[in-house]
Amino acid sequence: MIKLLTSMFALAVASVTAFSVQAQEVKGDAKAAEQKIAMCIGCHGIKGYQASFPEVYRVPMISGQNAKYIASALNAYKKGDRKHPTMRGIAASLTDQDIADISAYYEQHGKTEAAVPAPTTPDAKVAALLQKGACVSCHGDNFSKPVDPSYPKLAGQHKDFLFVALKSYKTENQATWGRSNGVMGGIAKQFSNAELKALATYVGSQEGELKTVPQAKFR
Repeated sequence: MIKLLTSMFALAVASVTAFSVQAQEVKGDAKAAEQKIAMCIGCHGIKGYQASFPEVYRVPMISGQNAKYIASALNAYKKGDRKHPTMRGIAASLTDQDIADISAYYEQHGKTEAAVPAPTTPDAKVAALLQKGACVSCHGDNFSKPVDPSYPKLAGQHKDFLFVALKSYKTENQATWGRSNGVMGGIAKQFSNAELKALATYVGSQEGELKTVPQAKFR
């Protein structure tokens, strides 16, 4: 199983590299994004803001996230690989330049130079789950320095969001919910929901660079 996952990761990195080369053709302008983020602020600029579909969970912190990952996620919503209706509607309205600008903006938004502490030692059960999923192979030992910037930083992300996101990779044949990703789908389907919740709780408890920076919608 480990060899299979390693091969899957290698394929994913190759695919991401190809996507990244293509994405480099559009350079993001964080300053220009200041006029494009009103639709983002309504959810991601409010601390503790909760979504209610398909269940109640805090929306993800995106300030400090990797720009290439944000762009990848928005493009996945735009293509329909991620099916959340609200995010699909927003992403569909964005040009490639808009996506590049917004991604650049949130990568540097609220960013500090503070070092991320080493992760806490998980208990034996969680350690076994992390090993089974080979999580650090992509997301890094401290879950804040992924091996490729097209992968997300996870440390400190809301645990309830992480849990919902992991479950979404297991969701199939639903028109309005789920995420299509061969690597993450294969990994998530190895685990029960209780195990995914344990993973989400541990990763969410770690200190990281992600944050919600309160923003006013009208400036």
